Amino acid sequence: MKRLKIAICQIAPFVGDIDGNKAKILAARAEAATAGADLAVFCELVVCGYPPEDLVQKPAFQRACRAAVEDLAAATGDGGPALIVGSPWRDGAALYNGAFLLDGGEIKAARYKTRLPNYGVFDEPRRFTPGPEFPQPVDFKGARLGLMICEDMWLPGAGEALCEAGADFLIAPHGSPFRATSLDEREAAARERVKSTGRPLLFVNQLAGQDEVLFEGAAFIMDRAGEIVCRAPQFEPGVFLSEWEDRGNGWECVGGPDACWVRGEEMIYRAVVLGVRDYIEKNRFPGVVIGLSGGVDSALAAAIAVDALGAARVHCVMMPSRYTGAHSLADAKDCAERLGVAYESISIEPAVDAFAAMLAPAFKGREADVTEENIQSRIRGVILMALSNKFGSMVLTTGNKSEMSVGYATLYGDMNGGYNPLKDLYKTEVYRLCRWRNAHHAHDLKGPKGEAIPERIITKAPSAELRADQTDQDSLPPYDILDGILERLVEREMSVREIVADGFDETTVKRVEHLLYIAEYKRRQAPPGPKVTKVNFGRDRRYPITNGWRDR
Repeated sequence: MKRLKIAICQIAPFVGDIDGNKAKILAARAEAATAGADLAVFCELVVCGYPPEDLVQKPAFQRACRAAVEDLAAATGDGGPALIVGSPWRDGAALYNGAFLLDGGEIKAARYKTRLPNYGVFDEPRRFTPGPEFPQPVDFKGARLGLMICEDMWLPGAGEALCEAGADFLIAPHGSPFRATSLDEREAAARERVKSTGRPLLFVNQLAGQDEVLFEGAAFIMDRAGEIVCRAPQFEPGVFLSEWEDRGNGWECVGGPDACWVRGEEMIYRAVVLGVRDYIEKNRFPGVVIGLSGGVDSALAAAIAVDALGAARVHCVMMPSRYTGAHSLADAKDCAERLGVAYESISIEPAVDAFAAMLAPAFKGREADVTEENIQSRIRGVILMALSNKFGSMVLTTGNKSEMSVGYATLYGDMNGGYNPLKDLYKTEVYRLCRWRNAHHAHDLKGPKGEAIPERIITKAPSAELRADQTDQDSLPPYDILDGILERLVEREMSVREIVADGFDETTVKRVEHLLYIAEYKRRQAPPGPKVTKVNFGRDRRYPITNGWRDR
């Protein structure tokens, strides 16, 4: 009987921090050695972090990655576990996305990614050269390992070629981004490769928030029948030992991690928390400042920030005007107290009066309109940025995807900030996440258990409170209708005719489509935020600002 112990190393590389990533790899290898592993497997491009974007085109960056791989290879000369690591690799004129077997102090084998994705958040053909169409297995301690990198698992070709060449089982290092449907999509893709090859498969994924893209880990092992038999947790780093045997009828996994995966609101909430935490930590901000209005969006953003960073690193500010209701003042204070954050109130009225006096000659003879509303929002933006400049904390914005879709946001006002936790969450999802957070908790959340968001914040009619008796529905369709239309326009790219056939009013659909297109210039100036849907604004959806198209 042949046996192997393979450590699944689910770590969080930091894009560009090659020395730091190398240290994490060595620390995980030491843990794998303690567990008795023969081999430690890491994610795609773990040496440099994924995605490196145009950093990878810098010759100095390529040299640093190569040196790190060589250092890691030398470290395996101690007789401990071998390594499979991913790194960019320059070979003559070609730059490859590579995976390397390091053992006995040497680089024993190199395999290059064959299928380079060019959709959604990916544009790898811009940077890398495809590897050989017919890759060969890698020999290791009596097993022939089929190394295929990320997209090579999702498309036919590389996996089948590896098995025709004698691979015993497949190892797939990934940089597979999170989205609400990613667990099912990965499982389906892995099952296709297992079905077409008849070989079990080990999937290893990155764990990190990288700008707008999230990677939640969730490594797994699938048997030759297409069933997932082992799972590593989501959102948690660790080294997870799996045991493999060949009893004469092929290799199979006989033991490994048995985590329970979460789905639905908990999965989305924890993904956004991961994105906020990594963005703030990796960019070395001491904390965040949030305008807390007494509304549902800012309350959820504050809860997410506390769960990501801890209450001591979150500063909330109420900025009331003459239109701010007493309930908003009370609700914002209540929310801040429940979350345990620093909280203060700074009235915008002196600045509103000053702007009115300053602009009176220029505005003479004109009625008040949205201009005066936007001035209030921009005053609040200036206050938040002043606090950010003075104390070093980054401003978190609080606009949801519904508002950003139709331009219900003020440039240089409520759009001011460095990161937006809610950027890819429709308003209806905001409400669902508030309900989930009040009723549940998770061990990796740093905020308090219990009802963090006051019930009245969730149930009252949403309002920007920029004029008397204002509600969002004065300007927008009800959010359940608006979000239904937007999801069809943005995520599914449906036509107006198709959306109307789904039961929506044609006039409303055309109006929403028009608002979506004309707000593109605002979205181009918006801060980044974590991607959780199929199509986010930014890396996924790239529409022209100047755009005369309308679906007639």
